[in-house]
Amino acid sequence: MNLPNDPAILVSYLNTQLRDFYPSLEEFCKTNDCDMQEIMNKLATIGYIYDEKQNRFR
Repeated sequence: MNLPNDPAILVSYLNTQLRDFYPSLEEFCKTNDCDMQEIMNKLATIGYIYDEKQNRFR
């Protein structure tokens, strides 16, 4: 899957997907064949971390 390259757009896209379709980031990554650590690292560069309890990046 081609995810948005810009971290700000990526966080918005992921939070929408997580809210509407996936119970966890892990499930999103499995379904879409994405590297979870790569996503987390990219979003960390702009200060976002994944909150498992809320199932969103904050």
